[in-house]
Amino acid sequence: MALNVPALLSVLLFYALTLGIGVWASRKSKKLQKNGNRMEVAIVGGRKVNMVIGLFTTTATWVGGAYINGSAEIVYLPGRGLAWLQVPVGFALGLILGAIFFVTPMRSKKYLTMMDPLQEAYGDSMTCLLFIPALIADVCWFAAILASLASAVSVILDIASYLSIIISACIVITYTLFGGLYSVVYTDVIQLVFMVLGLWICIPFAVLNSATKNIAETAVHRVFQAPWLGNIDRQYIGIWIDDLLYLGLGSVAWQIYFQRVLSASTTTQAKVTTAVSAVGCLVLVIPSVLVGAVAASTDWNQTSYGLPSPYERGEASMILPIVLQHLCPLYVSVVGLGAVAAAVMSSADSALLSSSSLFGYNIYKRILRKTASEKEVMVAMRISTIVLGGTATGMAFLSNSIYDLWFMCGEMVYALVFPQLCCVLFVPRTNTYGSVIGFFLGFILRLLGGMDSINIPPIIHYPWCTLINGAYVQLFPFKTFTMLVTLSAQILVSYVSEYLFKKSWLPKRWDICNVLKGEDASAKGKEEMGTFHLQNMSNNEPN
Repeated sequence: MALNVPALLSVLLFYALTLGIGVWASRKSKKLQKNGNRMEVAIVGGRKVNMVIGLFTTTATWVGGAYINGSAEIVYLPGRGLAWLQVPVGFALGLILGAIFFVTPMRSKKYLTMMDPLQEAYGDSMTCLLFIPALIADVCWFAAILASLASAVSVILDIASYLSIIISACIVITYTLFGGLYSVVYTDVIQLVFMVLGLWICIPFAVLNSATKNIAETAVHRVFQAPWLGNIDRQYIGIWIDDLLYLGLGSVAWQIYFQRVLSASTTTQAKVTTAVSAVGCLVLVIPSVLVGAVAASTDWNQTSYGLPSPYERGEASMILPIVLQHLCPLYVSVVGLGAVAAAVMSSADSALLSSSSLFGYNIYKRILRKTASEKEVMVAMRISTIVLGGTATGMAFLSNSIYDLWFMCGEMVYALVFPQLCCVLFVPRTNTYGSVIGFFLGFILRLLGGMDSINIPPIIHYPWCTLINGAYVQLFPFKTFTMLVTLSAQILVSYVSEYLFKKSWLPKRWDICNVLKGEDASAKGKEEMGTFHLQNMSNNEPN
């Protein structure tokens, strides 16, 4: 197979356009920084992102390269199918829950990041602990979506995948480095448009290819493989529910989400954009579903791909670029590749900005260098952008295992960070003792439940734990159980410890976390933080 020159030129043109928009947006960011707080502009866009841009960037953040590639793969896989496509429903559920419950309390205190309320309530040490799973998850996500682009490029362009990883990463790092949130949200607009149009242009050609059977027929009848609608066996109901709750609830506790929420001009706008983006997640998965259905309905022996099938070759994860390459004309596959590149970059920049914001503000400014000037914090954020982006780029070469690693980190966020966020926002008087016990108990339980991605077999065998193909599988929804245990332990230990100290059943000198003294200090700290943010607000908003 020769180098696909038209596709290469189209991708380079798209990259140039994206970089140009990012640089243009960085100029707007610099103008706003001159008139207001530089950190606030870089992290949350000065809280001036309008409704349309907010809708585009929130949707593009979730609908990324891993999303469209992974959705097509699930629908195509025999034994899975549409019935197991939980990501769109889970993300939509998370966004709706976020709009109903989380937007108002986060915006009412003018926070800059998701870690702010946790840092107020539980202190700097717990912030550092909670920062670790959030940071690793962001870096792994960045790496995973770069790897998804590499697979598409290697199929369609027939060039080394490492080139696409390096070029894509350099472009994302460059415009994120100089423009902050504004560069990210404005490039998200063009990326989402490219992705939607590019995929929909390809769909008719793939569906009507002579090698493809009617997808309505193959949805329920076996032709080349099992029907692509799929089914949920009764013994796997627990896993299905567990994964859906993990995707829904776990997707809330991410800085990339709250960065959009906190950047909106008003609280009402933040709620509306979040809710509409939930609908967008459901609608924009349709092209991927159709690609997966087409792949499951194709006689690959009649295509240039030949036999064995992608599934038999172990290439199911690349099914979307394979369909674009072998079931569409050349000029159409070029457009499709642009769509994949757009989807990848729309999520990669968000993950990079998320992690650098948490490090620059919550770790560097509020823990390592409390006297640091805004200029120094901005430098720290830029350095962290380069370091974290470089680390994720290196990890992207581990494409065979990076998805499992990202999924594992996401589960840690679900088990450890989500309960902490719920407690600090909705359960009064939870304290550092409860936070510490909840964190470590949740961490241990999650490890003992087993992790296939790092070859840790289950030590705790929950109900219905079954030996399948030589390995034990947890059929019980243990991820959600672990999250609930973490939540319950945090609340119980917080209230019991406070009661014991107040009643002097435990000597007050043992109160190493200063829970009793911290009640007054916490109130004072919240007042000071609110004052800090209000002083740097360009415009006050009604809550």
